[in-house]
Amino acid sequence: MTVAWEEAGWERLAPGVGRCRLPVWDCTAGLVVGTGAVLLVDAGSSLREGARLRAGAQALTGRRVTHLALTHPHFDHVLGAAVFAGAEVFGAVGLDTVLARGREELCADAERHGLDAREAREAVDALVAPRHTVTGERALDLGGGRRALLANVGPGHTAHDLAVLVPGDPDVVFCGDLVEESGEPQAGPDAVPSQWPGALDRLLALGGEDAVYVPGHGAVVDAAFVRAQRDALAARVGVSG
Repeated sequence: MTVAWEEAGWERLAPGVGRCRLPVWDCTAGLVVGTGAVLLVDAGSSLREGARLRAGAQALTGRRVTHLALTHPHFDHVLGAAVFAGAEVFGAVGLDTVLARGREELCADAERHGLDAREAREAVDALVAPRHTVTGERALDLGGGRRALLANVGPGHTAHDLAVLVPGDPDVVFCGDLVEESGEPQAGPDAVPSQWPGALDRLLALGGEDAVYVPGHGAVVDAAFVRAQRDALAARVGVSG
């Protein structure tokens, strides 16, 4: 038996498309439901959080998550991935290498941000690198006319930023942390600030003026918000429009 989006703690954005704002770091996870497949966008910060997302998706759809798209290699977006056994996992090209070789830094970063050390180690040890890497764009047919387009629009927030466009009424774009609403865009040591404005240009070209844009953290925004954040970043790094 399935339940309504709101009853399961999810925000419905369009028919068959929604998102959940996770506690502590206000990280977004997205869900896209077709008749033949279920796509989750990002997996949360721990195995416990991933299990919560898995249960929510099951309650909403009555089916398991079959596809998982990871928007970038930060702990709050990837450390729940191991609970989705059997799912086809996607990421921007190079994400597989980062997750395979950078486990100690991923674990340390999670602990620095307040994740329990035991939970961080457990999730990192269980983490499996994406099987499918996206260089340009990759379309997924989820069944019943539901499609999702995975687009490697980075670098920007990291060197491996993946966005997900879900055509519909309205179109929905899951932005990862290329866009943040609940605070200033965060640029850590793996950010590429000089190319971030260009990544946002590609994001806007992907979704267009009428799309709903879903930040990695914070409330849903529109194209004008994304453009304003793009212009602010461009001014900061000295990139012309």
